[in-house]
Amino acid sequence: MREGKAFIFAAPSGSGKTTIVKHLLEQNPKLGFSISASTRDRRGRTEENGKDYYFLSKEEFKQKIDEDDFIEWEEVYEGNFYGTLKSEIQKIWDSGKHVVFDVDVKGALHLKQYFGDKALAVFVKVPSIEILKKRLMDRDTESPESLSRRIYKAEFEMSFEDKFDVTLLNEHLPESFAKAEKLVEDFVEKA
Repeated sequence: MREGKAFIFAAPSGSGKTTIVKHLLEQNPKLGFSISASTRDRRGRTEENGKDYYFLSKEEFKQKIDEDDFIEWEEVYEGNFYGTLKSEIQKIWDSGKHVVFDVDVKGALHLKQYFGDKALAVFVKVPSIEILKKRLMDRDTESPESLSRRIYKAEFEMSFEDKFDVTLLNEHLPESFAKAEKLVEDFVEKA
């Protein structure tokens, strides 16, 4: 299964990693997005099964665990499981593309361990917890309780920054886009 390269973008929720990943996918036709499987509910009306996530019931997810269908999986929030399907990676590599991941920090570290030097692990960082909190509040999708859980988890996830190959400070989006494009370009060209 190790035929292409892997780009692993991880960050605390609200750091902007998804925006950066979407930009990279729009700019570079040689990249393919790894759609994660999840048991969480869809956000609003915009998320689509098979495009944003493979939305699975807990029973379906657990069956895939039992069948060894995942490279990695985690219970990221209580009762909400996320995972990377082996078949998804193979599909992207079979199409001649490099795979891009948008995952939580724990998942990213498992992926980096799995793919080794075929992967570039990028930690997307915000300038401060206050800015992160504002971004999450601006989403208007968080209850006070879920916001508190996300901030607590973000502080914990930030302690893993040094385990990544590179940190991308997401302060000004246009600059972050340019830096991310260069990271991808340089890693693809590397033997």
